[in-house]
Amino acid sequence: MEIDRQRCTLCGACAQACPAAALEVIGQVWTAEALLAEVQRDALFYETSGGGVTLSGGEPTMQAGFVARLGRLCREAGVHVALDTCGAVPWEQYEAVLPWVDLVLYDLKIYEGRRHPAATGADNAAILANARRIAAAGVPLWIRTPLIPGYTADAANIAALGQFIAAELPAVQRWELLAYTNLGGPKYRRLGRPYALEGVPLLTHAEMEALHAVARAWVPTAVWSGATRDRKEAQV
Repeated sequence: MEIDRQRCTLCGACAQACPAAALEVIGQVWTAEALLAEVQRDALFYETSGGGVTLSGGEPTMQAGFVARLGRLCREAGVHVALDTCGAVPWEQYEAVLPWVDLVLYDLKIYEGRRHPAATGADNAAILANARRIAAAGVPLWIRTPLIPGYTADAANIAALGQFIAAELPAVQRWELLAYTNLGGPKYRRLGRPYALEGVPLLTHAEMEALHAVARAWVPTAVWSGATRDRKEAQV
């Protein structure tokens, strides 16, 4: 299936007209109140697991007002709220949502300033500064680092991130190293975009263990998870 995206106006009419339902619009408009009602349908699972709601995206703080409203409603209903964020947003958006968040899941990919723009297209100064401010605010913090071959999965990068976390983020409770997965390839093809990691193999179990050892030398609570190319199961 191919879509001429130069002509697409995002009206959704093609999905409505498609007789085989091969096309669909992903996403819908919610009010915070209606979404809370949807969240509360799983209240029994939160009670038994000790979990709650994770607000992710995309980048959830791009809709900071909505996130703050939903977070306040969840707080009043006794539902735990986690915020999954990339860190590359103005601090004012965090100021709006942090009072209603119980846990922040924060992405740190590359520490070295010159490597970061080459890999992500953006500088990491604001990301590091926001991490410091969230830690100083006392909000429980989990750091997440995807280990991507050729980009983030090297000992020097993990050591630099570990040193930063140990020295400047005392609120960090857990550092998660996430093994690269190639499941994103089909999504790129559906969008008609080139996939830069086409053909790149998953990391091996030994490679993940070696990077985990580097991380643990700085942050004892570091863990890793994900499938490797020589073992199907995920490590926890």
